[in-house]
Amino acid sequence: MKIVFSRKGFDTKFGGGASPIIGGKPVSLPIPAGNGETTTYRERGLADAVALASRGRISGEHACHDDPMFADGYCWLGQVNAAQGHLRNQGVDTGDVFLFFGLFADPETGARHHRIFGFMRVACRGAPAEIAEHPDWRAPPRHHPHLSGQWHHNNAIWHGEGQAASYASDALRLTANGERRWSRWAVPEWLMANRPEYAKAWFDL
Repeated sequence: MKIVFSRKGFDTKFGGGASPIIGGKPVSLPIPAGNGETTTYRERGLADAVALASRGRISGEHACHDDPMFADGYCWLGQVNAAQGHLRNQGVDTGDVFLFFGLFADPETGARHHRIFGFMRVACRGAPAEIAEHPDWRAPPRHHPHLSGQWHHNNAIWHGEGQAASYASDALRLTANGERRWSRWAVPEWLMANRPEYAKAWFDL
């Protein structure tokens, strides 16, 4: 089984801020839309959160890239271009696990840190037209952005059991206490058994 660390959601490049922790729960803000998506932050119930995280640059009426998507114990993830190519080259397939992490702000101090906010165990994956015929495929509860639009030919949907974190557990925090978000992570030693730059490539998927 392979474990893929996949960075998603708001950060200093996409969105311009950190996702919030609201009522003890990490709320990963989808990045702003970039391929004709129509789902808005307000429709996702994130209007106030995105306005605060972006310092007013993004409002609830802006469209968002609603991905990864979680519902009813399942997850839907879109991958394309270099990220999808890297997954293919590394042989990531059914039975493997994605751990989604992102940049979050401490609700009391505002300090930014990386933490895991969700996971998916892959049951099926493929191009939108192909995956709909897979016996393990379940249609998402709302439109997923990678199911339409002008994407590169290797656009793929990954689907399986998955869930978003229900609270901001210390066990899911990646950045070590007192460290800057990328300078040092509190992770098992086996994670960095290979060269650090190799591990970093996985984190950028």
